[in-house]
Amino acid sequence: MKKITGAKMNFLIVDGYNCSSRDDLAKAGMKLAADLYLEMLQRELPRAHADLLFPSDPGSQIPTGVALKDYDGILWTGCNATIYENEQRVLNQIELAKRGYEVGTPQFGSCWGLQMAAYAAGGDVKANPKGREMGMARRVHLTPQGRKHPMMAGRAEVFEGFISHVDEVTSLPRGSQRLATNDWTRVQAIAVKHKKGEFWGVQYHPEYDLHEMARLTVARESKLIPIGFYRDHDDLMTHVDRMEALHAEPHRKDLRWQLVIDDDVLDPGIRTTEFRNWIQHLILPRAAKR
Repeated sequence: MKKITGAKMNFLIVDGYNCSSRDDLAKAGMKLAADLYLEMLQRELPRAHADLLFPSDPGSQIPTGVALKDYDGILWTGCNATIYENEQRVLNQIELAKRGYEVGTPQFGSCWGLQMAAYAAGGDVKANPKGREMGMARRVHLTPQGRKHPMMAGRAEVFEGFISHVDEVTSLPRGSQRLATNDWTRVQAIAVKHKKGEFWGVQYHPEYDLHEMARLTVARESKLIPIGFYRDHDDLMTHVDRMEALHAEPHRKDLRWQLVIDDDVLDPGIRTTEFRNWIQHLILPRAAKR
């Protein structure tokens, strides 16, 4: 697939995990969420620069002399916080997303990012009564709006994606479109136009690969076993080892069949479709005018 190229552009990557949570993920063998987003960005725009912001850390702020409107785009990673709880670190991020809408800087995010897109524009987020959706978002399908929207251009009618969350968007804000859904989570993809800005978000994780999903499974062991995803530690590690093996050899038919995993998550060109479309439709045209 042809890479997008162009003049050097500057992005802000917002990683909402606090320091202890980042350490926990690193101990399980994961990369920083911000680094995963930077890698995804630079696969599409090799010359792109990004400032990394960790708003859950006291004193974290964007570089001196840079205004939010100066960025070509704002990227939101996943996060293990709960958006509807009255924590200062969460309130700070909501305010940041609102400012992004106000100044008109395009925004994109996954998981926490989708919830932020809705909540900061006046929607609502609550705990999913079905509980945690983990591993694979099964049978995600496009809505009628999704079939027409440029964010989903090139997506199959039904697909799957890496996922891990317990909350969901329960009320859409004005100016939004629900683009994808499945039986577990009603809002799997959203596009929001609010004030001067536009925010595209997905509940699943295009920035992950199978290795990162395997390591996240290890990091979440204490949560997954009690709710029945695995019988015990050995059961979990058997699954993790198969995921790692398929990551190393993505063409193995046996593991694809056993894990029920196909190119929609193994092929980064397919997995990052929505992000690439965001760059093509919101970032590059805006950059050409600046």
